[in-house]
Amino acid sequence: MRIEDLKPAAGSRKRRRRVGRGPGSGHGKTAGRGHKGQMARSNGKGPGFEGGQMPLIRRVPKRGFTNIFREPYAVVNVGTLGALTDLETITVDLLRERGLVRKSATRVKVLGEGEITRAVKVQVQAASTSARAKIEAAGGTVDLG
Repeated sequence: MRIEDLKPAAGSRKRRRRVGRGPGSGHGKTAGRGHKGQMARSNGKGPGFEGGQMPLIRRVPKRGFTNIFREPYAVVNVGTLGALTDLETITVDLLRERGLVRKSATRVKVLGEGEITRAVKVQVQAASTSARAKIEAAGGTVDLG
């Protein structure tokens, strides 16, 4: 058996129902919603609707706020940097390339968990005091920017 011979079990795959595609489809015009009424409308019973009862999201007290200017950091530990033995300079792009931070990460902070034994130059946006001390004790440098 080869990979191109594999196929799903009979009846395990079902085509999705394409509604509102004309009378020949059997699901045209009202698209299976019937005529008029709340459930025929575009918003019908929207998310959070509880049959007219005051929805939970409106019953519970609201607390705090969300800072819209918050810039999240991806975190990497010193021990992880120590495991990158083939590098002299460690940058955000390189961490992204190696899969140590997400591809969407733009800001990286180094934390002090683990040990590092060799000198490396680390170019990141932030580093904890303990991480900076460990890197510098190993003969490396931390360039914030």
